Order: sequence, then C-alpha cells, then structure tokens
Amino acid sequence: MNFKKIIILAIFAFLANRLAAQEYVITKFGVKNDSTLLQTKAIQQVIDKAFAKGGGTIVIPKGTYLSGALFFKKKTKLRLLEGAVLKGSDEIKNYPFIPSRMEGQSLKYFAALVNAYQVDGFTISGPGEINGNGLKFWKQFWAGRDSVAKIKKTLTNLEVSRPRLVFIWGSNNVKIQNVKFRNAGFWTTHLYQCNNVLIENTDIRSPFKPVKAPSTDGIDIDVCKKVTIRNCYISVNDDAICIKGGKGPTAHQLPENGMVEDVLIENCTIGNSHSTLTFGSESIHAKNIIMRNCVVDNTCPILKFKMRGDTFQLFENITIENITGKSGALIDLNPWTQFFDLKGSTVKPFGTIKNVMMKNIKVESVKFGEMNGNLPDKVNGFVFKDIEVTTKNPVLTNKYDDVKFENVMVNGAPLVVKKVNTAGSDTSQ
Repeated sequence: MNFKKIIILAIFAFLANRLAAQEYVITKFGVKNDSTLLQTKAIQQVIDKAFAKGGGTIVIPKGTYLSGALFFKKKTKLRLLEGAVLKGSDEIKNYPFIPSRMEGQSLKYFAALVNAYQVDGFTISGPGEINGNGLKFWKQFWAGRDSVAKIKKTLTNLEVSRPRLVFIWGSNNVKIQNVKFRNAGFWTTHLYQCNNVLIENTDIRSPFKPVKAPSTDGIDIDVCKKVTIRNCYISVNDDAICIKGGKGPTAHQLPENGMVEDVLIENCTIGNSHSTLTFGSESIHAKNIIMRNCVVDNTCPILKFKMRGDTFQLFENITIENITGKSGALIDLNPWTQFFDLKGSTVKPFGTIKNVMMKNIKVESVKFGEMNGNLPDKVNGFVFKDIEVTTKNPVLTNKYDDVKFENVMVNGAPLVVKKVNTAGSDTSQ
C-alpha cells in the first residue's frame, strides 16, 4: 500500500471517529425538561438523526424526561449527565409488542425502556439515572396474582404486561458505566447473545417496600460470553445476578439458547435481593464463572442453583472467593419446580454440577445451607475451603458424595454435615 492510500484511509478513519463522537443533547432538538410530558417520539428522532449522520452519543441533560421504548441504532450511545433522569412511562401501550427474548424463550414481548439490537460498541454512561417508574406495573402484578390465587391458579410473569428497563441483544463490546438504574417494571438489565460486556460502577436498585418490585433482577446474563461486572451495588426484589440461557426438555438443542461463559464478578456489594448469584431458573450451560472480593449485606443465598427437572443443565468451573458480610445461606442447591413443563416429552432431564470452589468466605449467615437437588442430578468436585461462618442454623444438608470440606468452621467449630442419601434417610457427620 502506497503512502497516498494510507493518508486517504487515515482521513476516512478520522472522519468516521468524529461522526461517532458527536454529541446530540436532546434539549437542543426540541425535547423539553418535563417529567409529565411523554416525549418518546421526539427522543427517538434524535437517536435516528444521529444514526443517519454516522453515529453519536445521545446526551440526556439535567432534568426528568418521560419516555416509552427507545431503540438505539448502530454507532449510537447513551449518556446521562449529573441530575438527568430518563423516566419510563407507566403505560404498557408505550412499549411495542415485538420479537424478543424472555424467560429462556424466543417470543414476542414488550420492548424495554432502553433497547439496543445489534449495536456493537453500545454504551450507557452516567452519572445520571434511568428510572423505570415501575410502581403501577408492580401493583398490577400483585393484584393479578391475588385474583388468580382465589381460584387456586398461578400467574406467570409473562401474563402480566410490563417492560424491562434495559435490553441489549446481539451486541458486542458493550459498556455500562457510572450510571444508576432504578425501579424497573420487570427485569432491570437483560443481556442476550452479547460478547465482551463491561458493567462497572453501576448502582442498581428496586424496592421491597412499601410495594415489592417483583422480578426486577439486577443483571440477567443470557447466552453471553466474556462479561465483567465490577464495583457495582445491586439491591433488587429478585436475583441480583442471574445466569440464564434456556429452559425445557429440548432447550439444549435449540439454536437460540446456549452457554454463558467467562463471567467475572468482582468488588461488588449486594444488598437485599433474592440471591446474590443464581444459576437458573432458565439456564442450560454455564462455564468459567468467578465471583470474588465481594461484600454481601442481605439475608439471601450467596450461591443458588435452581435445578429444573424439565431441563438438561450443566454448570461447571465456578469459583466464589473472598466474600464477607451478612448473608442468607452460603449454598442453596435445590429443585426448582416453578412452571415445570416437559411439553409432552418422555425424556428425563437431569442437572450436572462440577468443579465448584467456595473459599475464603467470612460471613454472618441465616444458615449454612442445603445441597439437595433432584434425584438424578449429579455433583462432582464441589469444595468448601477456608470458611468462617456465624449462624443460628449451622448444619449443611447434603446428599452428594463428592463434596469436600477444608477448614470450614461454623460458630467456632467444624461444620456439621447432615448427609441425606437417595432413599431419603440421613446421618450426621
């Protein structure tokens, strides 16, 4: 390549970078600082304008801006300045019903407040806030559940119309940094088929009172690879961080499902939630997952496995280390029967857990925990090492042989393990 061609290519690259770096402050394009005025169309026009001109950053300035679903395009990004609030509409009609991904299934569902589909390099940065304004949706959920309970039926999440806060699908090199996520109507952050994701210095919250914010998972990792979550605070009314990927007797054979691989969670604090790190309830394969140097300040399990009897599951190479604070159980490994459905299949799915290490943990806990999956489930190479626990419920109930304990102290004495065999009887060790 001659010198002239190199110069021309460099100029094109420079111009492309400048276009992508352009900022589009929404108030300069007619969007008003008004928390009561729905401005979905006006904000979307800013996104579309940036896309048409080669990309850029959509900037939300100080103020509160009410919107329905927004769809980010290639080479567009989102930044919320100090004091900025992107507030979600509490009317489901403002979230289109479109092809999506929910609860381990590819189906039509309502769009999120912030959507990015095949937007490589997509970023959301703060220090401002994205607020789902979910109170109305939460009340509708509980009212619906109460009404069907009277006729002895259950209501699934998908039967109550409500939007997620952020949904990023099929996008690589994603960054979510220095931002606040609040009050999601449904899941807070859903990543599907994404690779090379960084979530850092992000504060994610939804309330337990006065109205519980149901199923507002902090971060759902669904068929993704190379995800790093660091220096985050998460407190939500469901799982703080959840590994997903599919469910059902043929889930492992469907191309839209798959593995979650190479996840690092570090230097995070997990407040009140249903679980700190959960595998399930729709997860078929997870590999190389590390959670380290984290503080727990809650009463929920540190590590939870939801073992579905209707789904083939494989969880391997998991390390939980250097955890301090207050927690519920250290380990919660139990059957998960919610919405069990073999879909007419005669197969007999089972789960496999192998090569798990929980070490260097010092917590005050509600209990030590249980390891009692479905009858055909297999557990191999599960190790507890250098653990110090203070609890009123010091016994671990365990049905698996290949579980090892090295320097595991509970209330100043060696851990007591109640071994449950496959016939249901138990002996204490």
